[in-house]
Amino acid sequence: MDEGISSINPTDLRGILNYVPRFLGQTFVISLDGAIIENENLPNLLLDIAVLRSLQINVVIAHGISKQLTELSASRGIKISNADGSGVTDKPTLDLAIRASSRASHQILEALTQSGLKCAITNSVRSTPIGILKGVDFLRSGKVDRIDAEFLSHLISKSIIPIIQPIGFDRNGHTYRINSDLLAIEVAFALKATKTIFITEQDGLEIEGEFAHQLSVEALEAKLTASSGNSGIVEPYLSKAKHALAGVKGGIARIHILNGNIHDGLIREVFSNEGVGTLVYGNEYQQIRQARRSDVARIYNLTSGSVEKEELARRSIESIEHDIKNFYVYEIDGNLVGCVLITRFEDEASTAEINALFVHPLHQRQGIGSKLTNFACLKLKELGVERVLALSTQSVGFFETITGFKESGSDSLPKSRQASYVSQNRKSKIFSKTL
Repeated sequence: MDEGISSINPTDLRGILNYVPRFLGQTFVISLDGAIIENENLPNLLLDIAVLRSLQINVVIAHGISKQLTELSASRGIKISNADGSGVTDKPTLDLAIRASSRASHQILEALTQSGLKCAITNSVRSTPIGILKGVDFLRSGKVDRIDAEFLSHLISKSIIPIIQPIGFDRNGHTYRINSDLLAIEVAFALKATKTIFITEQDGLEIEGEFAHQLSVEALEAKLTASSGNSGIVEPYLSKAKHALAGVKGGIARIHILNGNIHDGLIREVFSNEGVGTLVYGNEYQQIRQARRSDVARIYNLTSGSVEKEELARRSIESIEHDIKNFYVYEIDGNLVGCVLITRFEDEASTAEINALFVHPLHQRQGIGSKLTNFACLKLKELGVERVLALSTQSVGFFETITGFKESGSDSLPKSRQASYVSQNRKSKIFSKTL
């Protein structure tokens, strides 16, 4: 038996496949710090990228050169004005940056080739000079003017991974040094990427000395705009934090920051709920709100058709009104298009159930059902619930494949729920998820 194949854990593979429908055809921008390019774990990282590509996830690689530039400066005895592209770049520093960038890009190119992937180093970044800020001339440091998204998309369509250097060119072909954190965010904006993944030598973000596993954009912004001027975030974390905030506010759904020294770290970060680094996320649930008494008739009318098809259990207007505080609804332009009900059990406080999950047929296949489910799980976790149940007669694939629930038996139901399960006689399949 092939040694590589025999080492695959089938349960890990099933876990990865649960995410495939969610990420199919999406674009991830992966930003490699210069130090990671020099790291002995780089071949493993690029094997992880090969896995992403095999699952039809589009990948673009942007990279930094701080370490390479610093090493060239020391070996040649040339003092540099700034290492990461965020400060002043004088002519000697730019010359070394061009050399350092070529070296780093070639290392990525070589490793991707060894992994059997097609790739290309691009000149897709048009830049303009930063100019003079607060009396300081930034010389040959640049900001992004435009990303050639059409060119990059063409490469992606041909299964070619673009490699983007932290170097840009203006309209006249003049060269400018660009900060790689900024570059990754701008590339993600241009390609409408759903993720930007910063791979660095740090485990993730630290705030006031403590590792932050997950951060909402609101929490991160509050830290960075603290009135005292002391956000609790210092370098080497500050640049990643600032650009993650700008990225999520600009429309990137998820930004990850993780340690590139962790074996299989990229796969574990992308394809598991726990991850290994820091996740900065936006408010994807802004269209979900708690139901009001005025929504009772709307919920009844929304779900009545599904009741007739035996997709949902029958609920009277009175029962909906009784549970209205536990309903959450999804609105688009003021129209109610989806709902979900959360039920707690008095005899088993650590367990809850998701009920009455429904999305209007005209709005199905848009991810609304998974958003409602994930939102309900998040709310229940905040309430201290450890296990969530879902019963379904016709949405087996949705719960197993999309939302990560696992089928279980009727003995997993609290006793109070077992009685109603038997009396309804709908023979629903029972699914369970640990929070």
